[in-house]
Amino acid sequence: MARKGPVKKSKADPDIKYKSSAITKFINSLMYDGKKSVAEALFYDSFEIIKERTKSDPYEVFQEAFKNIQPSVEVRSRRVGGATYQVPVEVRSSRKESLAIRWIITAAKKRDGKSMSLKLASELIDAKENKGGAAKKKEDTLKMAEANRAFSHYRW
Repeated sequence: MARKGPVKKSKADPDIKYKSSAITKFINSLMYDGKKSVAEALFYDSFEIIKERTKSDPYEVFQEAFKNIQPSVEVRSRRVGGATYQVPVEVRSSRKESLAIRWIITAAKKRDGKSMSLKLASELIDAKENKGGAAKKKEDTLKMAEANRAFSHYRW
């Protein structure tokens, strides 16, 4: 903790097209080597691909996918008397968002395909339907928390 009190979290400015701070956070995470304009172009190209494929509003597809991928519970390591336990804990809302963003981008990068915008569009469409790599990551996290539910009394 800083000497002069807790550090204030800075709010992300909403993006220009959809006025959403979640999209801004997503674009900033997608950005590589400080090239924000390239990341924005990739993201909005993927929105065009989503519009063509689903014949629906890409922003709604993004919101639904984003909501589906956010985990409710995760496991954290806790040392108790020489043994390390995986303790299931509730996830804060800001961490839910960052995990969902990270998982969607990582799953999109691992996909087969020609361009990143095509891979990102496919991953978002799959995430909306609870399929794909990001959805599998969420399921694995929930299964891990469920399996270690016996250690929930070690929560701190």
